[in-house]
Amino acid sequence: MKPEHAIKVIPARYPWRIVGAAVALLVLAVVVQSVAFNPRWEWGVFARWFFDPVILEGVGQTLLLTLIGTALSIVLGGALTLARLSPSWLLSGLAWAYIWLFRSLPLIVVLIVLYNFSYLYDTLSVGIPFTGIQWASYQTINVLGQFSTAVVGLTLVQSAYTAEIIRGGFLGVDHGQYEAAAALGLPAPRRTLRIILPQALRTILPAGFNEIISLAKGTAMVYVLAMPELFYTIQMIYNRTQQVIPLLMVGAVWYLAITSVLSVIQYLVERGLARSERRSAVNSTRRSRSAARAAVSSAQEPAHAS
Repeated sequence: MKPEHAIKVIPARYPWRIVGAAVALLVLAVVVQSVAFNPRWEWGVFARWFFDPVILEGVGQTLLLTLIGTALSIVLGGALTLARLSPSWLLSGLAWAYIWLFRSLPLIVVLIVLYNFSYLYDTLSVGIPFTGIQWASYQTINVLGQFSTAVVGLTLVQSAYTAEIIRGGFLGVDHGQYEAAAALGLPAPRRTLRIILPQALRTILPAGFNEIISLAKGTAMVYVLAMPELFYTIQMIYNRTQQVIPLLMVGAVWYLAITSVLSVIQYLVERGLARSERRSAVNSTRRSRSAARAAVSSAQEPAHAS
C-alpha cells in the first residue's frame, strides 16, 4: 500500500561539475589533436628509434644505475639515520654535517669533482692518518671509472635525502613504542628491526619511492661523464641526425615507463603492508578476546565448585 505522505527524494544537482568535466574534455581533445596529428612531432622517427638496440642499452644502464644507487643509498642512509638519532654528539654531528653537505651540493657538481678526483689525489691509501703506516694503496685512475663515478656520486647525494626520510619515519613512531620495546629487554638492533621499523614504514614508503623515482630521472645527469645511459645516448643520436624532438620524446616515454613501473611497485608494496597490518590487528583482537574469555572462565570456576 502506498504511503499517504510519501517523501519524494530529489537528487542534488551539481551543474558546475558538468561544466568542469566538459572544459577538461575539451582541453584534452585539443592536446591530443595538436600532438597526435601534428607532423612536426615526427612520430615515424619516434617509432623507428624507440626499440633500437642502442636506446635499449641506454635504458639498461639507467635501470642498473637506479637499482645500485637505490640499494646503496638505503644502506648508507640507514646508517646515517642511526648516527643522527644516536645519543653520541660526535656521531650525530658528523651525520648532520654529511647530510647538510650533500643536500646542498648539486648532483652535477659532485659528479664532475669525482670524475676529476684523480687530478686531486693520485692514490688512495688505507692506513693510519698522520703516520707513514699504510696497509694498501690504489691508483685513483684505476678505481673511479665512468660507471663507478656515477654510482658513487648518485649514492652520496641520494643517501643524504634517504637518511632524512628514514629519520622522519622513525620520529613519527610514538615514543611509547620505544619504551615498550625497551621494557621487553630486546637488544637495540632487534628492537629497531622488529618493532620500530615496521611502524615507520608507512611513513617512509611514499617519500622513499618518490626519491627512487627522482633518482631514476636524476641518472640523466651522468651525461657529463660521457657515460652511455639513456639521455646521453639520445643526445649522441640527435646530434648526428638533427632529429631533436622525436628523440627527446623517445627518452621522455622511456622515463615515463620506468616511473610508471616504480609507481605500480609502490602501490603493491603499500597494499601488501596494509594487508599485513590488518591481519595483525585481527589476530591481536582474537587473542584479546580469547584472553578475556579465559579470564571470565577462570573467575566462574570457584563459584561452580562451591
